[in-house]
Amino acid sequence: MHSNRLHLLLPFALPAAADASSALHELRSPALDKLLPRATLVERVAGEDFQRTLPHERWVARQFGAVAANATDEAPLAPYMLLADGVVPGNDEWACVEPVHVRIAHDHLVLIDPSALDLTDEDAATLLAVAKPLIEELGVRVEAPNPHRWYLSGEVLGKLAGASPLRASGRSIEIWLPHDAHSGQRSRIWMKLQNEVQMGWFEHPVNQAREARGLPAVNSIWLHAQGSAQPVRSPFVRVLSDAPATRGLALAAAVESAGAPGSFRAMPPLGAGTTLVELNPFAAPFIAQDWAGWQAALDRVEADWFAPALEALDAGSLGALALTLAGDTASVTLAAKRGDLRKFWRRRVLASLLE
Repeated sequence: MHSNRLHLLLPFALPAAADASSALHELRSPALDKLLPRATLVERVAGEDFQRTLPHERWVARQFGAVAANATDEAPLAPYMLLADGVVPGNDEWACVEPVHVRIAHDHLVLIDPSALDLTDEDAATLLAVAKPLIEELGVRVEAPNPHRWYLSGEVLGKLAGASPLRASGRSIEIWLPHDAHSGQRSRIWMKLQNEVQMGWFEHPVNQAREARGLPAVNSIWLHAQGSAQPVRSPFVRVLSDAPATRGLALAAAVESAGAPGSFRAMPPLGAGTTLVELNPFAAPFIAQDWAGWQAALDRVEADWFAPALEALDAGSLGALALTLAGDTASVTLAAKRGDLRKFWRRRVLASLLE
């Protein structure tokens, strides 16, 4: 029996039940359809409507011990993201800040998916050069090894509860803005810092050029994932992911890590233990409620991952296969061994897992 095991983490692969009729009405995934009923349900974590973090963030933080096993809305991942971007976080408290676009709706402001900005490294660096001295004037340290992700540290910030940008995207930002984690009050220092940056970017040549090209202006900043690095350990012998938080946790746990391969067949040979692979083709269509695009992403994952992994499991060259499917509030983990594939009498469909 092979001891090599594969665990696929799939953010935004679990639509809400309200979206099921749109998301799943043309579902074509025979390998997934075979795996789901035969696998054992390992964990189902229900979410809440106003949790400020995403279920896959909470899942990976729990797996590495960055938060307590019973933590319900914590994912203090900024220091690990900073580590993945090449800076040792030390013992300081860090928050991740991203340049974003906030658009005006009828009577509220809406955050758009930061990945939809199409912001170049050059333009991001130019805007950072304007914002950095404004932030530092307030006594806040700025590290920006990646122009699209900045990291802020300073006692003046206090302990802030911020929402993951993809948790707040497409929604009114009012309830998602950072607040003091202890008092629940809106943070005055953050509001001051945010306003200073917004004024610095107003009518900036970068934004004028973007608007001339029909692109949204970069008109605000978004804070999330504040925390300090804790000692972590990895249940995985190898981590393959493009997500900075997941790669940073792997680095902190001193396990092998690299970017996610394009397909199961492109993976390096699996040794003993469990390899975690995080795949994220679903985020953009999920946030945009583009269910045709979401199904196209599922078709690709089916062809590149589910079908060949199922084939390897059936042939015995893969010892076990686990899937963690996450949405924007809940997550589900299932696991299957070769012998489970013979349990044809089991019944489970994807829709039955939706919250």
